[in-house]
Amino acid sequence: MTSMPASERLGSHIKDAEHALTATKHAVLKPAGLTVPQYAALLQLAENPGIPAAALARACRVTAPTMNTILNNLQQRGLITRTPHPWHRNVLETRLTELGTQVMAEADEGAVRVERGLAAEFTDEERAQLISLLARCSAYLESVRPD
Repeated sequence: MTSMPASERLGSHIKDAEHALTATKHAVLKPAGLTVPQYAALLQLAENPGIPAAALARACRVTAPTMNTILNNLQQRGLITRTPHPWHRNVLETRLTELGTQVMAEADEGAVRVERGLAAEFTDEERAQLISLLARCSAYLESVRPD
């Protein structure tokens, strides 16, 4: 089997971009006192009030135990509430509190600046092409992942 230099590995370039994005978002979220995973959870909750933790974990691409830790931390800070679902007592509905909405809005300003700045680095056609290429990467990797 022939070795492949890191510079030729697409995975290395994708990981570099992911790392740069995460580090930049971490820096802009720090003043709001949020981590990137906490921000992701608040963003999903803002768009999907009442979403169960399992669905929230899937949307944020983390494990259920990790999401439970994130939610416990957010609840301790008073940013979310978790109440039993009216019909499914085993399911907790999670919602932003007033403070959570304020913190989310503050954090979102920085995150949106990063996203808009990143998008501005590309033409409309390049952005569409990049999204399409990344989707192809994901589809291929999902298709070859062992069970």
